[in-house]
Amino acid sequence: MKPLIRLFFKSLRLVLGPFMLLAHRLRLPKGIVRPPAEQQAIDARTRNLALYHFPACPFCLKTRREIHRLSLDIELRDARNVEAHRAALVAGGGKPQVPCLLITDAAGRQTWLYESDAINAWLNREFGTAPAA
Repeated sequence: MKPLIRLFFKSLRLVLGPFMLLAHRLRLPKGIVRPPAEQQAIDARTRNLALYHFPACPFCLKTRREIHRLSLDIELRDARNVEAHRAALVAGGGKPQVPCLLITDAAGRQTWLYESDAINAWLNREFGTAPAA
């Protein structure tokens, strides 16, 4: 029974995946426009970030949409189709769960942040715009 259930969900992902990706592309929000110097500073801060994701995962799409909205240049690492990225995710983070944001600080320490809501909250705290007063 278990192989049958897995086959069902794999087939469902194959059918729905392209539609989810298309909907994601069509609904991408407009990115934040910053002055060039400010955007360069933010780009420099995002060089130490990498998002491990699956292309058609709804939670990953949610996180990638937020990255686009905040106009962040974060490296995307496909953990479904690139075995090296999946192995790095399991070795570093301890589990193959996506989305996962790898945060490397200036001292080289790595923090693995899981859950789309937690990642989006962290990105907004670090890179979001301050509300107008």
